[in-house]
Parts: sequence; C-alpha cells; structure tokens
Amino acid sequence: MRNRRSLSLRIPQPQHRPGDAPDFSSIPIPPAGALERPPIDATPRDLTAYAWSLVRVLDDDHHAVGTWNPRLDPAQLIKGLRNMVLTRAFDDRMVRLQRQGKISFYVKSTGEEATSVAAAQALEPDDMCFPSYRQQGFLIARGCPLPDMMSQCFANSRDPLKGRQLPVLYSSREHCFFSISGNLGTQFPQAVGWAMASAYKNDDRIAVSFIGEGTTAEGDFHHALSFAAVYRAPVILNVVNNQWAISSYSGIAGGDETTFASRAIGYGLPGLRVDGNDFLAVYAATQWAAERARANLGASLIELFTYRGEGHSTSDDPNRYRPSDEWRAWPLGDPIERLKNHLIAIDAWNDRLQRELIEEVETQVRETQRQAEAAGTLQGGSRPPQAAMFDDVFAEMPWHLRRQKQSAGA
Repeated sequence: MRNRRSLSLRIPQPQHRPGDAPDFSSIPIPPAGALERPPIDATPRDLTAYAWSLVRVLDDDHHAVGTWNPRLDPAQLIKGLRNMVLTRAFDDRMVRLQRQGKISFYVKSTGEEATSVAAAQALEPDDMCFPSYRQQGFLIARGCPLPDMMSQCFANSRDPLKGRQLPVLYSSREHCFFSISGNLGTQFPQAVGWAMASAYKNDDRIAVSFIGEGTTAEGDFHHALSFAAVYRAPVILNVVNNQWAISSYSGIAGGDETTFASRAIGYGLPGLRVDGNDFLAVYAATQWAAERARANLGASLIELFTYRGEGHSTSDDPNRYRPSDEWRAWPLGDPIERLKNHLIAIDAWNDRLQRELIEEVETQVRETQRQAEAAGTLQGGSRPPQAAMFDDVFAEMPWHLRRQKQSAGA
C-alpha cells in the first residue's frame, strides 16, 4: 500500500456572501500621489512595481496630488462630471424601460463611469475604441446622440443599426466605436490588429479596448498581449476589474493570486494598476499610455480597479451571491461623488450646481425617451424594414442574396 497524502482541489471563494458584513480592510490602498509618473520610454522592467500598487491622484481631502495629476482645468472636470452623471441617469432610465417590457435587457455601468468617460476624454476623437458592453459612457463622452443609443435598444425604425444588434451592443462609425460583441474577449485581438494596421499604414491613430477581469481567463486575452508585445502595436488594453463577472468573483479569473495588471509582465509590456473610481487617475494613466503609443513605444495594459455597483445585467440578481450593500462599502468610493467633491474643494462647484446638473440630465433623458419611443419599442411601433437584414454586409451583393431580398419585397 502506498502511504501518500490525498490531493484536494482549491475552489476560490469570495470574501463576502449574502448576509455578511462587507469588509475590505484587507485591500491595500496606497496614499494618493505615492507613485511617481514615469517617463513614457520607461522599460516594462522598470515599471514592475506599477502593476502591484495603485495609481491615485485624489486624496482623502479631495485634492489632486502627485506627479500623476493631469492638471485639468475646471471646465474639463465639469465636462467629465456631467458625462458621468448623464451616463448614470441614462442607465437608470433604461433599466426602468426594461422592467416595463420596452426593451429585452440592459447592462448598467453604475460605479464604473470614470473608467470609460475619463478614458474617452483623454484620447483623440478619432482614436478607435473596441469596447465591451459597459462602455456607454465612452459613447456619451464622444457626443453620440442619446436618441440613437436609446433607439438601438428599442430596435425601432430610428435604430442606426437597423435592429440587427441586441440592446446595448452599440456601434458607431462616426464616433470611432467598433461594434460591441456579446462574445467577450474578441475586442482585445481586434483592437491589436487594428492598431497594427494603423502603424503599418503610417497612420497617426491609436486603438483602445476594454474587457472585464473575468475575460482575462480567455485565450483571446493572451493572444492579444502576445501580438501587442511582439509588434509594438499602438494600443491601450484596459482590464476593468469590477470584482465580479456574472455571478463569479474575480478570484475565479486568478485575481486572488496576482493583480490583473501584472499579466503584462510576462509579455514584456508595461502594466499599470489604477484607481478606477478616480477620474483624474484614469485620465492620467490613459494619457500616459496614449503618449507612449503615439511615440511608437508600443502597447500598455491598464487594470482599472473599480466595483460593479449593480447587477451584471437586468437578467442577474447580485443579491443572490454578494451582500446587498457591498458596493456602498467599497473603499474607493463613488466616482461621481469623488469628482464632485474635488470640484467643490477647488471652489469650482457646489451642491446647488450638482442638484441642478442632476435635474438637467434627468430632463434630457426623459426627453430622449419621448423622442425614441415615438418611433417604437419592443411592445410595438415602427420597425426597421425586413429587407434591411441584407444591407451593409457585402460591397457587392451576391446574386442569391439579391434574389432573396427581392422575395422579401424589397
């Protein structure tokens, strides 16, 4: 008989379950300004510590400190605040419409607004974005008309995508926003390939992409990093670590063993771990990575450390797998409140202006709903023509599809 110890399989478990009191005291939060902003030509080896710490700009007194401070003027900060407040108001309204049966489902970005809005404002308008399905703030920051976004969710006759995409799977050529894919992970290699093509053609535009931390467990993530490193693709690869994939926490993707930013180290890429609820930190990190890409110094991986405030989507009930008040206990706070408090601290804002802003954007969203609903919802109204399914696929439509289109009455 062999005298050997039996093996056991480790199954990662989240720190908190429903009914537990949230306690994030074990998460190390370095002081704001503790990390120096490195030169853009720093080697990945020199930047190893940045994958384990946290780039932060806003301190506990709501002041911007340290060399990462992008020194944005108040007008830029107010623009960022408005875009985040508008994104949250739009999300809240769309969930209400889903509960009324007017759209089939929706994905909110509550608590993560800074990760998309700040990134969009730090980039050039023609830089190409390859998003996941929680980057509606990116489109809003780039000025995409809200009626177009809402009509896409309704799939009505005003839908710019002609009813061919699921709700929130936006696409906008005008705003350099690539089609969202429900198969997560595809965005990273597509972004790298687009960036490689941009460099090959001696263009001056870079790419940016977003995935959640759970998607780092998929092969597409590693394929993208390999190509990005080998060919020095001018791309910014963002991992939005919001602590939860759909019902599974970040440890299932390896978050208990190491940071997601540290994945970059093995590929010879710089990895930055950033306070994703700090608008200024997200802006500064994106700006740094963009400068690096435009200088032909290659790709960067950014882990945006944040928290998914609500469900994965309207088909998910987070109260079944985590405490209902866990988001409120998140040590990095609410990105909207933090930027508002910073503006107040520099005498550029006050509570009255905040109330007026909230009222203004809520009115705007209600008016958007009125316009979009006039063209139809899931419950009825005008639809894109059936024959539109044949459009925008081939530069020259094959004969058999022309025949099918004619049979459809077009």
